[in-house]
Amino acid sequence: MSDSAKSAPHAPSVDERHLNEDTGMDAVTLHVGDLESMTSYYANALVMEPIEERSHGRRVHRVLGRGGTPMVRLVSTPGLPAVDPRQAGLFHTAFLFEDPASLAATVYRAAREPRSRFVGSSDHLVSEAFYFTDPEGNGIELYTDRDRSAWRYDHGRLRMSTLYLDPDTYLRTHLDESVIAQGPSRAGKVGHVHLQVGDIETARAFYVDAIGFETTVDTYPGALFAAAGGYHHHVAMNTWQSAGAGPRAASLGLGDVAVTVPDRRDLDALVARLRAHGLDHADTGRSVVLRDPWGTQVTVALPGTSTEELLER
Repeated sequence: MSDSAKSAPHAPSVDERHLNEDTGMDAVTLHVGDLESMTSYYANALVMEPIEERSHGRRVHRVLGRGGTPMVRLVSTPGLPAVDPRQAGLFHTAFLFEDPASLAATVYRAAREPRSRFVGSSDHLVSEAFYFTDPEGNGIELYTDRDRSAWRYDHGRLRMSTLYLDPDTYLRTHLDESVIAQGPSRAGKVGHVHLQVGDIETARAFYVDAIGFETTVDTYPGALFAAAGGYHHHVAMNTWQSAGAGPRAASLGLGDVAVTVPDRRDLDALVARLRAHGLDHADTGRSVVLRDPWGTQVTVALPGTSTEELLER
């Protein structure tokens, strides 16, 4: 063996069972009936700005976000049935903000938007969150994380709760007019996606055993939380409104759950897991695309995905 070969650094090993600890979430895709109305809603209420758009036949794909970071992709699909709150699909998309001031400024804007429906607010111990519904019935969470040093565990499971969080007090404490003025220049991203599923054990077999997320919380009745890298959750699944639901019918609402992994070797490990579980998938080289047991598309891709690639999904 040559000296150079002896001294060459070894590439870090890939966990064959679990997603890389640096896994994250990317822009969620929504099929929308009124593209212009939904664009103006996300621009006004969530202070996003259009990044790019493409036309594919009669469909228009438009990406919105903050600071060049894609957060939502709207696909114009007029004619589809409205979101059915009882079927499998989206419970909410959770948009993560870097600090309480950024969160408070966004909540303030969302609450003042007449087309928003405020659903509630909660202190989850690991995070503070506010919930809305957009004009076409898609759930939205706006949240910020507490520092990980404040997170607590019980018997290996992360301690989360749903405690009352007074929105007026939160806004009085954290609202910063300068942050409101900065608008989309303040960072934001998709932190997690919460799904409605037909049953929890089938969801666990897909999102934990096959995709490779690790269970973080499984003590909530009818719900499961899972993540990579010790995060509180990148995905959550519940049956609160959708117990027993079968495959989704074509409708407005969730079109794609997007996950990012750091390296092609992570995709290779994913492909091996999917094959072991007998799950159909498409491997494009930079992404692996498949559908969960209820027909929701999941895309696991490498970082640096171009807007054009995103629009082609």
